[in-house]
Amino acid sequence: MTTGHFDNWDGNIIDIGPIYPFVGSEWLMVIVAVVFWVGWHWVQIRMENKQLDEEAARLKQGDNLKKALAAEHVEERM
Repeated sequence: MTTGHFDNWDGNIIDIGPIYPFVGSEWLMVIVAVVFWVGWHWVQIRMENKQLDEEAARLKQGDNLKKALAAEHVEERM
């Protein structure tokens, strides 16, 4: 990898060489990024589903659902 100062870029690009690190590993980085992205969504969905299931189970106990719905009731204004 070349990170030096160039006075003239008119030379042969093969003689200059790569000017950024990890040349040739772009596809590997894309694959890692996509796997991380999909994995993050999968974990997030599982966590949200678990939380929603816990809240639903709590609301199903006794008359908690009626209390929750009564608290959310908004009267219509005329």
